[in-house]
Amino acid sequence: MKSTRLIIPAALGLIAAAASANIFQPRQIDAAQKLHIAEQIIENYYVDTLSTDKVVEQGIIAMLKELDPHSTYTTAAETKALTEPLNGNFSGIGVQFQVVKDTVYVIQTVAGGPSEKVGIIPGDRIVACNDTVIAGKNLQNSEVMKRLRGPKGSVANLKVVRRSEPDTLNFRVIRADIPLYTVDAAYMADPTTGYIRVTSFGQETPKEFKEALSNLQKQGMKNLIIDVTDNGGGYLSAAVELAELFLPRDASIVYTEGLHQPRQQYQAGAFKNDTKSRIVVMTNEFSASASEILAGAIQDNDRGLIVGRRTFGKGLVQRPFPFPDGSMIRLTTAHYYTPSGRSIQKPYTRGEGEDYAKDLHNRYEHGEFYSLDSIRVDSTQVYHTLKGRTVYGGGGILPDLFVPADTTGINKYFRELRAKNVINQYVVDYVENNRSILNNEYKTEDDFVKYFTVTPEMEQEFIALGEKLGVEPDSAAFEESKPYIIGNIKGLIGRDLFTPATYYRIFNPLNPVFRQALNLINDPKRYNTLLK
Repeated sequence: MKSTRLIIPAALGLIAAAASANIFQPRQIDAAQKLHIAEQIIENYYVDTLSTDKVVEQGIIAMLKELDPHSTYTTAAETKALTEPLNGNFSGIGVQFQVVKDTVYVIQTVAGGPSEKVGIIPGDRIVACNDTVIAGKNLQNSEVMKRLRGPKGSVANLKVVRRSEPDTLNFRVIRADIPLYTVDAAYMADPTTGYIRVTSFGQETPKEFKEALSNLQKQGMKNLIIDVTDNGGGYLSAAVELAELFLPRDASIVYTEGLHQPRQQYQAGAFKNDTKSRIVVMTNEFSASASEILAGAIQDNDRGLIVGRRTFGKGLVQRPFPFPDGSMIRLTTAHYYTPSGRSIQKPYTRGEGEDYAKDLHNRYEHGEFYSLDSIRVDSTQVYHTLKGRTVYGGGGILPDLFVPADTTGINKYFRELRAKNVINQYVVDYVENNRSILNNEYKTEDDFVKYFTVTPEMEQEFIALGEKLGVEPDSAAFEESKPYIIGNIKGLIGRDLFTPATYYRIFNPLNPVFRQALNLINDPKRYNTLLK
């Protein structure tokens, strides 16, 4: 702000003198000059000391609030946290961890990563990092990550408690670049159907997706389920690259356009694209932005079917404008449109972000998550796919096959178990007590998925742990929720022993959206009927 102070001291003096003499004559000044003068008045005349940087920061935030709900300002720390998951890697010690009972448990070590190299193993408990105690402090995951992550080449001196060792172990871990994966599950759902789950659209997503696709094709994959439920989006370019894997050459994927941004068209390239297999995209109310670009391209080109619930409805493109200090403005510069020409951006009023934020709650209250007839569409925004099917703009992407949210077994008892983290705590304790036995008995993921069962004894141990943690036993409620409790326990044990994909292999059959997607993709007649 020093440069501003040098530019307009005369203007400040003029305003002050004019105000005191009551001779101020109105004249036009541009908005930028007015903003600079206001900042200088506050800095030079405000009654108390203040941080000018903070005032300016709050001014930027206030200005952006008058625009659309997706134009935002982030501090340097917030910008790093926002962009890191999309950039494909970060620097850290290379562990997947979970905080249970105020203790940081190592779930997995990254293969070839810094922690694995020095001998840290799953089940270890990290109690201190660089002389800072992190056990028993009731830290959130984000706070633990701040302590374990750091610049590449920096040292993390860890104190670790291991069940088989009487004394605390000390490890010197040199932080390194750790890959972040956005494709966290890929497996054969049946002999001919592949399943790929995409959690966000980052810099490395196309590469990860192509590798997963290739591996599944080698296993005999003929058709594919793409899961973007709960995927809040990411880079537009990543969604475009995924879409063009399945579309014929020159097929429209998406186009963007804004007042200061000319129309930009994205089309499928001249690759050996898969244009024949049956494709189903799983969506829900949290599928947004890049997820909707992929789903819209598949739907509008009649290349596949969307199964699940109406998507979030974010049809605006943000461009990052970084500041030298690491902070950033993400400004909406364009709308994006699906191949049929529809904008799926849901309605909003400038400056009224609170109402916009309540949209999902309002949709829930209206019953949309449970009834197809409760979905409100804008009948004035009618568009058509290549084959002439009717689709709507102005509020997300409607699925070709609606699947209501599943409330079976989600009773008060189950909600209390989740609120008190009983399932995760039981799994951590069980794996810690039985890891060597489990590793000896289940050599492969397939063995575990096929043969591991949650025994009646384990069920009783789980109920007892719940009671210990304040969840009153309820046998009838347990039986009602049992499939989900057992599925979560087995899935999480499998995840801890193998990979995140193990969890989805076990739990997906309990997911009604997945079940409908799999049934549809294996019913060519019904699939083709919905595409007509």
